Amino acid sequence: MFIAYPLPIWYRIVAVRLASGRCCSVLAMRWLGSLLMLGWAGASLAQTASPLTPVQLTPSVWYVQGLTALGSPANQNFISNAAFIVTAQGVVVIDALGSPALAQQLVEAIRKVTPQPITHVIVTHYHADHVYGLQVFRALGARILAHRAARSYLNSDTARLRLHASRQELAPWINANTELVDADEWLDTERELDLGGVRLQIKHVGPSHTPEDLVVYLPQQRLLFAGDLVFRARIPFVGQADSRRWIAALDSLLAMDTALIVPGHGPVSASAREDLQLTRDYLSYLRNAMGRAATNMDPFEEAYAATDWSRFEALPLFRLANRMNAYNTYLLLEQEK
Repeated sequence: MFIAYPLPIWYRIVAVRLASGRCCSVLAMRWLGSLLMLGWAGASLAQTASPLTPVQLTPSVWYVQGLTALGSPANQNFISNAAFIVTAQGVVVIDALGSPALAQQLVEAIRKVTPQPITHVIVTHYHADHVYGLQVFRALGARILAHRAARSYLNSDTARLRLHASRQELAPWINANTELVDADEWLDTERELDLGGVRLQIKHVGPSHTPEDLVVYLPQQRLLFAGDLVFRARIPFVGQADSRRWIAALDSLLAMDTALIVPGHGPVSASAREDLQLTRDYLSYLRNAMGRAATNMDPFEEAYAATDWSRFEALPLFRLANRMNAYNTYLLLEQEK
């Protein structure tokens, strides 16, 4: 089933900024126009949210898997993954899901697994579908960790406008009581937590998908929480990412000794190298195809139509995301020239 909204969230954010005079760059104006040029209909895959059910991966680790969809009132914005690690000294949560209601469901699911308090939340990045549940964990006294690079976004017009649009388009799950939540600890370098004998290595791998990207690695279990550096079983969301550095970040992850990956979206991976490589291959293909077009000054429409997308077009959300990913990459590579 499809639900059509009058305008997608990011169109409305940029439009408001242009109208208010707060965003006047040529790139932003072209990006706004591209939404119409590319025929973005504002359609959202409106799957209904199923009960949030944790899946146990190791004796101490569980995760929940969001839907392969765009956020909508029907799915409560349950479109990303989250995880939790149970130790003898408390529970560490990785990412807070896309609404306070979902975060509360996650808290209740954790309480069915363990009576240990939730002591920490690690934010892989500050995209809405990963952080709108943070206020629930703050109210419980959990310590929130994120990379310092997120602060500029968190205090930006873009973040406020995104929240304003979400309150309208994702109501009642995002509403006037939903807040943007700061971290308690802003990280500048790598950080290690050792709780109850479980060692967590927090690594900064941005700027890539976002400037603040963090991954969390459990060396004793060879388990990696990759955030949105890895999209499994669906097309990645590229947005305004630095795809060149994203590829470099994936190269660094490929060098790690990893048995399991919890991606930011999609099912857990027991084929770590293959899934890291698929995301890397997609980004490389985008850059190569759109890079040639930008260098040759080929019009985007002609370049897109001439590109062979057959390797990726069977992936979920291809028709909703790939065209915009390609256009954003086209613009990025024009700037890189």
